[in-house]
Amino acid sequence: MYKKTASFIAFLLLWLCLSVQGQQLTVATYNVRYDNKGDSIKGNGWQQRYPVIAQLIRFHDFDIFGTQEGLYHQLQNLSDSLPAYTYIGVGRDDGKQAGEYAAIFYKKDKFKLLKSGNFWLSPITDRPNKGWDAALPRICTWGQFQDKKSGFKFYFFNLHMDHIGVEARKQSAKLVLDTVRKMAGNMPTILTGDFNVDQNNESYTLINTSGLLKDAYVLSPFKYALNGTFNNFNINAKTNSRIDHIFLTKNFKVNRYGILMDSYRAEAADKATVNSSNFPREVSLSKYEAKLPSDHFPVMTIVSY
Repeated sequence: MYKKTASFIAFLLLWLCLSVQGQQLTVATYNVRYDNKGDSIKGNGWQQRYPVIAQLIRFHDFDIFGTQEGLYHQLQNLSDSLPAYTYIGVGRDDGKQAGEYAAIFYKKDKFKLLKSGNFWLSPITDRPNKGWDAALPRICTWGQFQDKKSGFKFYFFNLHMDHIGVEARKQSAKLVLDTVRKMAGNMPTILTGDFNVDQNNESYTLINTSGLLKDAYVLSPFKYALNGTFNNFNINAKTNSRIDHIFLTKNFKVNRYGILMDSYRAEAADKATVNSSNFPREVSLSKYEAKLPSDHFPVMTIVSY
């Protein structure tokens, strides 16, 4: 009898552990930087960067993540490099394929897309236009997802706020909050994006103190955030400003939060061999240049639901 009871308890504990693991979700947001000739001239071209971005995503095993600035061909490049994922979203310039996207990538085998849509950050939300004092059209993409195994349903919103318009950012924050309340109601919701404002800004505070959504950074008991989220492709730059954020409703418990400062190496003009007597002869070091995959660092959080 004792052996049967002990075996049952062991089985129950194992089942509980597996259940808890199954309820974890890795969420991220990543401004991948739009493809342009100027970056290529400076050695930060998209063709050089995107294989690194794809490997970063796969290694850190994002389950679902928002991207910003990606053009249609960039999203296709990422899709080809990330066969386990698909994405939703439209170009902000025409509602089809023109202009930058605020796309949402997600694992095809893990989630079922129930419904999705887009709205512009403007008083006119249903078609491409610039709102308030914004310099450019700005868009938010959303989806309702269901975890195929657990049946858990949640909403995911992803946006890119304007980089110039102060009023546009404030009104965009209000618009997104209003839309989440009307669309999602009490359902679990995640909001990611490049908000172009840091943690001290009025627009950030509107969301973080709304009583609806809270910054994962604030909620996390463990933070790996040795820098802010914008780097301007300068690997030696330092800032405390976080302008890329992940906000969540209270249905989620945040376990960890990180700003991922992964880098890579590109061939330097001077390909000289690095000589030193301080490492074994079997080690060969060549002179390379440290590079960053984007002008933003991706933000990642691991949550339970």
